[in-house]
Amino acid sequence: MSLLTRRGLLTTGALGGGLLLAGCDKLTQSDGIMKSVQSAENLTYRWQRLIGRDALAQEFTKADISPVFKPNGTTDPQDDDYQRHAAQGFVNWKLKIDGLVERPSELSLSDLHRLAQRDQITRHDCVEGWSAIGEWAGPQLGTILKTVGLKPNARYVVFHCADNYGGEISKGGAQSSGLYYESIDLVDAFHPQTILALSMNGAPLDVAHGAPCRMRIERQLGYKQAKYVMRCEVVDSFAKMELGQGGYWEDRGYEWYAGI
Repeated sequence: MSLLTRRGLLTTGALGGGLLLAGCDKLTQSDGIMKSVQSAENLTYRWQRLIGRDALAQEFTKADISPVFKPNGTTDPQDDDYQRHAAQGFVNWKLKIDGLVERPSELSLSDLHRLAQRDQITRHDCVEGWSAIGEWAGPQLGTILKTVGLKPNARYVVFHCADNYGGEISKGGAQSSGLYYESIDLVDAFHPQTILALSMNGAPLDVAHGAPCRMRIERQLGYKQAKYVMRCEVVDSFAKMELGQGGYWEDRGYEWYAGI
């Protein structure tokens, strides 16, 4: 029921047409749309936590891959460190894993490639109302978390990213300052389809789609698929991070769970 509810809002036009015109920033200013999305949020969360906890998102075949996959959001982060790594082909880039873990680590691209890779062809559903199917491959986040070991009070994983929307915080939305970040709980962190994607459609991720590493959390909406991930921080709460809602867009009115 929840899949129909959330996807129905996106694909039958209840949300899609308006959002295509409005864009992410305008969404939070529409009271009717926000109430509809909130209702779907609650249904989806209850379904996935109480009944479909281990259910997989639908996977497709190579024949279903979309000819064009829109690179949404930031497409070329201007952060100095990111630009330096990109210019070097990410050969010296490392992903930091820290917070409430027993063995904080820094993993290079080579380290990530040496881990078992999961390949999945899935549909990306953007809250703006468009969808696209792509093939993603990379190590499961759960494998990495088991390797570093979680402390007893660990509850969430926060993804710190290199893209900075900049602007003036007083204007809100996309004009607010701050680096992009997202978070999920440990149920989704250990879900088999939650991967640190290193490739898309058989090729290394390009910058527009989140190189060198982005999240794929296939039962969540597009804004949960954080690009340009630089650090995975395990925490017991995100209440004191930024505006306390668990993500860049969540701080500006989006739902935290965003399940589909």
